[in-house]
Amino acid sequence: MLAQVQHFHRTYFNRRLITIFLLGFASGLPLALTGSALQAWYTVDKVDLITIGFLGLLGQPYVYKFLWSPLLDRFVLPFLGRRRGWVFLMQLLLVAFIAIMSCFTPAQHPWTLAIFAACVALFSSTQDVALDAYRTDILPAEERGLGSASWVGGYRIAMLVSGGLSFIIADQLGWSITYLLMAGLMSLSLVVTLLSPKEDNDKLAPVSLTSAIIEPFKDLWQRLPMVWIALFIVLYKLGDAFALTLTTPFLIRGLHFSLTDIGIVMKGVGLLATLIGVFLGGGLINKLGLYKALMFFGLLQALSNLCFMLLAIIGHQFYLMTGAVFLEQFCGGMGTAAFLAFLMTLCNHRFTATQFALLSALSAVGRVFVGPFAGILVSHMGWTLFYFSTFIFALPGLVVLFLIRYALRFKSPQNVIF
Repeated sequence: MLAQVQHFHRTYFNRRLITIFLLGFASGLPLALTGSALQAWYTVDKVDLITIGFLGLLGQPYVYKFLWSPLLDRFVLPFLGRRRGWVFLMQLLLVAFIAIMSCFTPAQHPWTLAIFAACVALFSSTQDVALDAYRTDILPAEERGLGSASWVGGYRIAMLVSGGLSFIIADQLGWSITYLLMAGLMSLSLVVTLLSPKEDNDKLAPVSLTSAIIEPFKDLWQRLPMVWIALFIVLYKLGDAFALTLTTPFLIRGLHFSLTDIGIVMKGVGLLATLIGVFLGGGLINKLGLYKALMFFGLLQALSNLCFMLLAIIGHQFYLMTGAVFLEQFCGGMGTAAFLAFLMTLCNHRFTATQFALLSALSAVGRVFVGPFAGILVSHMGWTLFYFSTFIFALPGLVVLFLIRYALRFKSPQNVIF
């Protein structure tokens, strides 16, 4: 019994996984502050729905981050090593600019606030480039499933804090104070970065910037069927992206839930569901295999969107909202854990920053660009048909996943990923 407890502790609570969990929190915190929380702030200040839909474009740095990721592969800052130095610098900038956002309001300064939010998105996406590379570099292959689960757990908790707890705080104290408090919370990530395990890969840096730009793409193209891989990455989370982009306006304007209701139920219950989902999913990846995990979890993600369709039909029903949120967060956590493990498997350690940035940027395409389309669809279709369409949008990714398995074997039979 003692041996089993020690094995459990070594497996789930080693220093690498704890660090990954805490840095996942640092990664997720800024995203909600430029996403759901910002949407809620604009909604409460009575900004029109079409404008709120266009706020989704603030996330474009997450799509284009691969353009500057070679800089992080090529250059090593003179402190904390190849990956952690960049992480620390971006965290300093995030603390400063989130605090600056607290000085403005959507009602009086909608464009100024949006500009600073765009800067936060830029620094956050660059932090993600360094953190993704760091996570991939320090995790051995056998820990990628649990590492992904730890990352997603910390990431989702951060989003629930900045996009859930923030709702409750804002309901009581206002959004300006809320953003200032979030800046203070973000400052704690600096300590985590300083104490995190050192990576020993400075010598793997490309010899020139040209090499850092060209070789990562050449390496991916030679090893993998990149057309199919890219299509899968874009489509796998598309249904979720459509479903989640206007969830906050749906619950506030469509169903008339209060900010406190949303903060407690959508974010509080969602936290529990996410933790169960990511760790159950991370543990199942090794047992099911990566392909089956992606397929099964992806199907569950698609089906969970139909819960919001049912909620739109029935209307303001507290317990149904609770169930819908639980299932969405649970299934989304499982799918994301498998998806991140898949992305890490694709990367070459010489070019981790650039390759992971490119692959994860493709996955952000749906989340960033569906905002305006989602607003238009809701305006023409209504909430019920909109959420049914999100289920349909999730299915093409599963078809491509089925085809990818065979494309990988044809392209690289000696290095089968699934």
